[in-house]
Amino acid sequence: MAEARWLERVWFGDDALARSTRRALVPLEAVYRAIVGVREALYDTGVIEAQEPALPTLSVGNVSVGGTGKTPVAAWVARGLAERGARPAIVLRGYGEDEPLVHRALNPDIPVIVSADRVAGVERASNEGATIAVLDDAFQHRRIARDADLVLVSADRWMPEPRVLPAGPWREPLRAIRRATLVLVTRKAASEADADAVNAALADVAPRIPRSTLHLVPSELVEVGGSATRPFATVSGRSIRVLAAIGDPHAFVRQLEAAGARVSAEIYPDHHQFHDDEIARFAKSIPSDGLGICTLKDAVKLDGRWPREAPTLWYVSQHVIVERGVGGVERILDDLARARDRSPR
Repeated sequence: MAEARWLERVWFGDDALARSTRRALVPLEAVYRAIVGVREALYDTGVIEAQEPALPTLSVGNVSVGGTGKTPVAAWVARGLAERGARPAIVLRGYGEDEPLVHRALNPDIPVIVSADRVAGVERASNEGATIAVLDDAFQHRRIARDADLVLVSADRWMPEPRVLPAGPWREPLRAIRRATLVLVTRKAASEADADAVNAALADVAPRIPRSTLHLVPSELVEVGGSATRPFATVSGRSIRVLAAIGDPHAFVRQLEAAGARVSAEIYPDHHQFHDDEIARFAKSIPSDGLGICTLKDAVKLDGRWPREAPTLWYVSQHVIVERGVGGVERILDDLARARDRSPR
C-alpha cells in the first residue's frame, strides 16, 4: 500500500519531491521508451506478424496504467454487441480475480474467458459458441490481430505532458493512439470542459483518429451480497466511509463528494486482495449515522466475507453515457455484430 501511494505521489504530485523523483527517473524512462519503440517498429514493419484469431475481435484497452474505466466500458461494449444479435465473449488475461468477477456480475449471460494466451482464449470462445470476442486490456498485446481497437484515455487522470513508465503511468508514448480505431475519452468526476481539453490535445497528436467522450455516471447503491438498492442521492449530506482498491480511487471519491457526501476513504492498491482483519477494521470504522461504500470491483471480492454483524455495505452501480461521438461507437458495434464468420481483413 505504501508503494502504491509513493507511485501516485511521484506520477501525479506537484511538490518538490515528486518533481525531483520524476527527473531522476528520466534515464530509465528513456530506456523504456526505446524498448517499446523497437517492439512497435517490429510489428509496424511486419517483422513480427500478428496472429489471426478464430473470431472477429475487438480490443478495449488504454495507454496508461489503470483508472480509465476499462472494465465497465468493455462490459458495456459486450452488452451492446449482444443487443445487436451477436454472441460476444469477454477474453482477458485476468491480472486479478476481480476483473472476471466484475464482468460476470455485469453480464451474467456473456461468457468470460480467462487466458494469458489471447489467441487461445479467442479459440476457446469460438468453441463455446461465441461469434465475436471482446478483449479486455489488449491494446499493447499486438500478438493477436483485431478488427477494431477502442483506446481509453481518462480525463480524470490527464496530464499535459504524459510520462511513460517508470517516471509516469503511461505504458506507451501518447502517439501510440494513432493505432486506435476510436479513442474514447472517459470522465467520472472530471468536467465536460476537462474532457474537451483532452480531446483537443489528442486531436493534435492523432488528427485522423476519431474520438468519443464517455461519462461514467453513478446510478444507484446496491447491497453487497444482497439485492437491496438505494438511489445514489442517498449519499447527500451523509458521512461516507469508502473502501477502494481500484485504479483511480480519487475520481470515485470526487463523485461522492460532488453528490454532497462527506467522505473519508481507506485506499488500497489496484487489485488488492483484502485480508480478514482489513475488512473487520473497515466495518468497525463505519459511523452509526453513515454508510459504508465501495465499488463493484471491490464488492465482488467482499461478497460472502462481509461480517454479518456489521452495517450494510453498498457498492455504487455506474452506467455509461456517450456524450459526444455517438455515431462512431455505434458504427463499430454495428459492423462487428454483422461479422458472423472470420473473414480476411
